[in-house]
Amino acid sequence: QVQLVESGGGLVQAGGSLRLSCAASGGTFSSYAMGWFRQAPGKEREFVAAINWSGGRTYYIDSVKGRFTISRVNAKNTVYLQMNSLKREDTAVYYCAAAGRPWRTSWSRRDFDSWGQGTQVTVSS
Repeated sequence: QVQLVESGGGLVQAGGSLRLSCAASGGTFSSYAMGWFRQAPGKEREFVAAINWSGGRTYYIDSVKGRFTISRVNAKNTVYLQMNSLKREDTAVYYCAAAGRPWRTSWSRRDFDSWGQGTQVTVSS
């Protein structure tokens, strides 16, 4: 299994931006679809975005479309989540995850095999 380490979280004002990074090791990064999830206090872990092995396909939940962008650089074994126009409701722990399965048009937590430890994102008003 691939090991994943997220970074880039922090405190930001509403309307601001953050870029999360997720570095992978111990596997063939380019063979995995990658995803970002988030979990707010007292809530279930929620799928946010996914990207296929080449970066040519992406998928987002409606609430982040037009604000968040998932991307990857396979040469660096890294996936990113650029978050713009942040809202208070984006506050959560953000996790990256790896899926060793073909691309699909909808994703859930059970589709992913490896997880990072999470990075906190806090959006203040």
